[in-house]
Parts: sequence; C-alpha cells; structure tokens
Amino acid sequence: MDEIRTPAYQIFQARHGRPGSEVGDWQKAEASVSADPTKDASKADAATSVQVPANTGTIQDALTKFHSSIEHGLTHEEAATRLKQDGPNAIEEKHISPLKRFLTFLWGPIPWMIEIAAVLSAVVRHWEDFVIIFFMLALNAVVGFWEEFKADNEIEALKKHLALHSRVLRDGKWSDVEAKTLVTGDIVMVKLGNVVPADLKLVDGDYLSIDQSALTGESLPVDKNKNDIAYSGSIVRMGQMNGLVTATGMNTLFGRTARMVESVKTVSHFQQAVLKIGNFLILITLCLVALILTVALYRGDPLVETLLFALILTVAAIPVALPAVLSVTMAVGASALARMKAIVSRLVAIEEMAGMDILCADKTGTLTKNELKLGSPVIFKASDAQDLILGAALASRTEGGDGIDEAVIKGLSDISALKAYQITHFTPFDPISKRTEAEVKHDNATFKVSKGAPQVILDLVHLDADARKKAQDQVTDLASKGYRTLGVARTDAQGKWEFLGLLSLSDPPRDDSASTIATARKMGLQVRMVTGDNLAIAREVSVELKLGPNIAVASDLFPDGKSDDSAKIDAADGYAEVFPEHKFKIVKALQAQGHIVGMTGDGVNDAPALKQADCGIAVSGATDAARAAADLVLTATGLSVITSAIAEARKIFERMNSYAIYRISETIRVLLFMTLAIVVFNFYPVTAVMIVLIAVLNDFPIMTIAYDNTIVAPRPVRWDMERVLTVSSVLGVLGVISAFGLFWIAEKYLLLPRPVIQSLIFLKLLVAGHLTIYITRSAGTFWKRPWPNWRLVVATETTQIIGTLAAVYGWGMTPLGWKYALLLWAYALVWFFINDMAKVEVHRLLNLGTQRHQRHLARVNASHHPAVVKAANSAD
Repeated sequence: MDEIRTPAYQIFQARHGRPGSEVGDWQKAEASVSADPTKDASKADAATSVQVPANTGTIQDALTKFHSSIEHGLTHEEAATRLKQDGPNAIEEKHISPLKRFLTFLWGPIPWMIEIAAVLSAVVRHWEDFVIIFFMLALNAVVGFWEEFKADNEIEALKKHLALHSRVLRDGKWSDVEAKTLVTGDIVMVKLGNVVPADLKLVDGDYLSIDQSALTGESLPVDKNKNDIAYSGSIVRMGQMNGLVTATGMNTLFGRTARMVESVKTVSHFQQAVLKIGNFLILITLCLVALILTVALYRGDPLVETLLFALILTVAAIPVALPAVLSVTMAVGASALARMKAIVSRLVAIEEMAGMDILCADKTGTLTKNELKLGSPVIFKASDAQDLILGAALASRTEGGDGIDEAVIKGLSDISALKAYQITHFTPFDPISKRTEAEVKHDNATFKVSKGAPQVILDLVHLDADARKKAQDQVTDLASKGYRTLGVARTDAQGKWEFLGLLSLSDPPRDDSASTIATARKMGLQVRMVTGDNLAIAREVSVELKLGPNIAVASDLFPDGKSDDSAKIDAADGYAEVFPEHKFKIVKALQAQGHIVGMTGDGVNDAPALKQADCGIAVSGATDAARAAADLVLTATGLSVITSAIAEARKIFERMNSYAIYRISETIRVLLFMTLAIVVFNFYPVTAVMIVLIAVLNDFPIMTIAYDNTIVAPRPVRWDMERVLTVSSVLGVLGVISAFGLFWIAEKYLLLPRPVIQSLIFLKLLVAGHLTIYITRSAGTFWKRPWPNWRLVVATETTQIIGTLAAVYGWGMTPLGWKYALLLWAYALVWFFINDMAKVEVHRLLNLGTQRHQRHLARVNASHHPAVVKAANSAD
C-alpha cells in the first residue's frame, strides 16, 4: 500500500533520493540482489545490505542446481537421501547434563581453596570445621547453579519459532509433511498465516506480503515476487506463492542467527573481578603457608601441629562467603528491579548494568511505538485535512489488520463519519497496481476513491506538469525526512479523477523515549539507535530524539562482512540498514573499544546481539528467543524503567565493592597477623575454634549489606581492582599493626597469660572486623550520609555482642572478664577512627593520581590543539 516495500527499494530510494522513481528502477535493484550466484550465504550484499542465499542465480539456475522442477518437485527417494545427507530442517541443540553443569560451580580458584580446607579438616579430624566448610561450598554451588539453570535455553526458544508442518510438492503431488523433513530442492507452498519453514526462492505465484520484522528489523511487511527470497521464520501476511527450498536448518538466515547465539561465550566483569580477588588471596595464602611450613620444619615443630595451623591459616584466608554474599546482594537487587517490572534472568548482569556506558537501542518497537501514525498532510484538491483523510479512509479496510489502513482510520477526528458512506465495491492492494480502490455510495451519489503509491496515483489523475512536479517534490522532501507517503484521489461528479493530496506516515517515537534518553545522558550513558530501516528514516528519528545526526549504514561499516574500523563504529550516533550479523558485530566492536555495552531488542534477529552484549535487555512484548537470550526482561512498555534499573544497579555495585574491600582487608589482617605471630613469637594467637567462630560471626551477618543504603554514582562504575586492593591492603596492614600493639600491651604491661591473650585477640579480631564494614561503606568519613541501613546495624551489633559474651564468659575459650573486654572495645574504637582517616587519605591520593593520568591523556590526545594543552597544564 505504500511505495516502500522491499529492502532493495528502500535502499535504492534512500541513496538516490528518488522515492517517486518508476517501478522498473527499483525492480532492477531488487533483481540485482539475487542475480549474482557468487555471493556467500553468510554475508550480506555490500551494495544493498540484503541477505541472500548462496549460488541461487535465476529461478531456472536454482532449479537446475537443486535438480528440481516447479511441476513435479523432488521424488520421495531423492528427498529421503538428501534428508539423510544434510540432516533435519531444525535448530541444532547441544545439551549439558544438569550434573555436569552443577560440577562447573565446584571448579575455580575460590572453590579450590574451600575444597582444600575441607580436605585438611577431614585429615586432622576437625569435623566441626569440615561440616561448616562443606556447607558453604555446597551453598555457593547451589546458588550459582540455580541462578544459571535457565540461562542456556536460547536455542530451545528459537526452535519453537519454526514452522511445524509444510505443504510440499513431491512426485508431482502436494502433501503435508513435518517441516523438519524438508530438504533443499523441495517445492513448498506458503500462504496467509503460514510461517515460512525454510529459506525459499519464490518460483511461482502472484505475490506475497511477508512480516520479517523479527528477523530483519524492518517496520512493515515487505512484498515478495518471483525470484525473491523468503526467509525461514518470517510470517506470511497476504498472498500465496510456491518456493524452492535453498537452505534448511542451521544454514538458513534463521539458523545462522541461532548459531551466533550458541557461539556467544562471555565472561562478565563481575566473574573476572571475583577471579582476580580469588587469585590475589590464593597468592597471599600460598606465600604465607610456605613461610610457615619452612619455619616449622626448621624449628622441628610436630608435623600434626604444623598441619593444624596450615588448616587454620587456610580457613582464615578463604573468603568462604564471598560468592554467597555477592549473590545475595544481587538477588536482593533483582527483587527490587522486579518491582520496577524488570526481571533479571542472570544475576551478574546487574553488575554489568552498573558499568554500562553505551546502550544500543533497537528503534522499531523500542524507541518507537511500532505503529504507523499520520503526519502533516499535503493538500491539493481536498477541502481540508479531514477531507483528505476521509478519502483515504474510504479506500481502506477497517477489519483487515493492515497497519497503514489502521493509521489512516485513526487519523479521522470522527470515525463515526464513515457510517454515512456505503462501500459497494472494494479492490484491495496488490503489488502490480500498487493502490486500493473503493466504489462509494453517499446521498444517492456514487464516486470512487483510491490511495496508494504517489507515482501510481499521479499517473491516475493526469496532473499538469507544474502540479505533478510540486507533488513529486513534496514526496521527495517527505522521504528525505523518513516519511512514507500515500497519494489519495477521488472522482468528481463527472467521474474524473482528482488528486486530493498526500498523506505522510511514520513510526512515531514512544512518549517517554526522549526523556529517557536525556536522563540516560545525565547518568553518563550514551544511547545508540539500531534499526533495519533505511538511512533517511533512521536519521529523522535520531534527530527527533536528539541522538545526533551521525547515522552509519551497516554495509559501509562491514564491507565484505568484516569490520575494518571499530573507531568509526564507536563514533556513530546510530546504525541503519542493520541485519542480525551486523547487530552482533556492532556490539563486539564497541566492546573491543573498551565499552560495557547494553543492547535492547524484541525479535529473533536481536537474540545473538542480546546474548553477546554485557547486558542484553528484552523489551516488553519481545519474542521468546529474545527473552531467553536477554539478561534483563522488561514487562512494562517503554524504556524509562531502564534508567531506574541502572540507578538500582549502581547502588548494588557500591554494596558489592564495599564488601569486597572489607573481605580482602580482613583476610590480609588475619593472615598476616597470625603468620608473623607464629614466625616471630612462636605463638598461636587464636585457636581453631576461635577461627571458625570469627568466620561464622563475620560473614553471615554481613549478608545484610545487600540492604545497605548507598549513593547512586553519577557515572558508570566498574571494578577498579587497583583501588580495591590498595585500600584493602592499607586497612589490612593497619589491622596487623593494631593487633600487635594489643599483643604487646597485654603481654608486657598487663602481664596476661597466653590463653587469656588468645581470648583478647579473638575479641579484637571480631570487634575490629565488624567495625571495618562501616569504614568500607564509602570513600568519605563514616559519619557522612548515607548512613547504614538498620538491618546492617542490627546484624553487626548483634554478632559483636554475641562475640563479646563468648569472650567474657569463656564459651569455647578462656574467660576474659568484663574489665578487659571493655578496655578492648575502647582500644578498637580508637583504631576505628585512625583507620577511617587513613581510608579517606588513600582515596584522596588515588583520586589525585587518576586526575593526573586523565590530564596526561588529554594532553596526548590534544597535542594538535595548543589551547587544550595550555588548559591541561594550568590544571596542574
């Protein structure tokens, strides 16, 4: 019904600026897509960006290649042979057994440390330690397995979109067969409502109108004629044709999309950070254990006692609850996001969302409403705008479900006005006439109305040269702004056609898109539009949403299917004429530039890019395949929830970051103190029972950090391991100094026996450890807002009270008494203020170093701009 129907014509129109060109021009462009038999099936034609099967050529060439015919198709024997050779027309699946998947969560640096500790506990028959350690190991594995259990079902979701049965011609007879038994060379019939079962070269019939938006991202159904390609997984909206199967299963465009989804293997920044933390702690543990064993062997200490201490040291070093605490923190955040109508399917995506600095937003259905809307009309013979729209509405069907007809009818200020008119005959749209026509009766008068491609309507009405040029200029101007246009005509009392005017159509942006983009920019997030529509449409929408005019055409970015300029991809404000392979490669190119990339989408075509992205976001109404591949599924329309989700994700990240600093500093403090105590003083500062109590009392209550109050970072946040390890190390070393200070005071001045000193040090490690969490919550002083959440305060102080009572009354240790317990609390509070001041100073120095580094980079990058260099130098 509109003049822009096929991908080739869209691109021809956009590049030549002649939306009113004769039909023959764009048919030649379309034909050129399939004419070259040398194209690779996995690549898009560089000139047109249209995906075509390999080596098809003309219809007769294709029939000869596949040894088939329009009249008879294949024989049953030949079909059976090819099915055996090529396999079923289905999406391949690779299943991993649940047991194997579960065991993967028991493999890695942190699980290894926990497993070693469990083995050592069993060897020295410390069964209470063994039970606690084994429980934590199992808890971490179960939490991880449960959260990832549903994350690998993308291929199954894609499979559900394939047609189940097809009508096929074999041995000259039509019959219904299972779609999975189709082979190349089969002649298949597709008609209204069918899902195209394989990639087909259309060889017989009048025409098809196919909805392939889920595969290519085009807004409207496209017309298909003989020699065109119909893609597997697309839906027939109008017409009936026969097609030659040229590709099946994983070799179709649909299958290649599935293969890309299957091939994506990503490791989140969260997983990388946990691995770095684990490796750092392993290195420290190995070094200190080696030192202890060397000293023990040199001193001739008993082997069993040495192994026992190795166990204590290992248990102290293991961040047993680290994965569990971080998982609980993200799970609590996921619940908060669910209340915002954003469902998290992969917990680590929350951390990725916090660091996301580029969001690739699918245009159709995401930034826009995916529904046509009338723009400003161009009036010729019509009395006013409503008269023009009424003429077009009379040439439309209210019940047909056509997007253009619906947009025209909605444009009427009073739909009830149609009741006064009687349609006595209606001629529907077809790709040859390219217009609709209705015979209308009103007040005993009869007239005709027609709407369709502007060139066709102009030929119908026979305008004079000046009026025709004016109309063509208007069509060209509207097309350059991304509008589709319709011509409308009506007969007068003498039956002569009159040109009423032009209607413009567009897919308008969502009401909240502009405000969401503006909010995202304030949060340091760049939004890039991605669309399968042509350059003119993409540029107009981009300017309207204030995304920027620099829209890159995908075929220019990926000549011959490859990217040769990641910087050019990074510099673009959006991407037009994009196919599934392009989306996938755009995400990878941006990631290669160091960005954390989010991708929104709703169709099967978006699934590979959604999975490759650091944070894939399936918007409301997305297909099952898109939802399965995504990390975040939106259940409400629009994008406004994304900015809220990002703010929540940044809060969650701050909680995880503060816990990581806390846990590493505590590990360093306990490890280093105990090692130096045994090496220098030949003294075990705590017993095995004390270590287990410290581990339990420290880690379990700290899970309430998931509810802690925190700031929302104004910019994307990422794991800065240098900062994390530096702050942790400083706090850890200060903890060692304070612990030895206490040991020196207790032994030299208070003259306490060693068992009492052990109880004193136990209480010091516990109290100081819990106070450290208040220090690591933020980079500023501890008394500044946001203050700790009441859950964190209650959990922390409750365990401190329990630990104090255990030390005072001797639960599993020598009683300490209230006098020394209160003195210990005073000592710990003094060091709490010292540590907090040290933390603030370390952050200040790190920030200063970062600023100097950024100014240095600015000077390097601006070496050709003296004014910028002068400004950077003056900042120092």
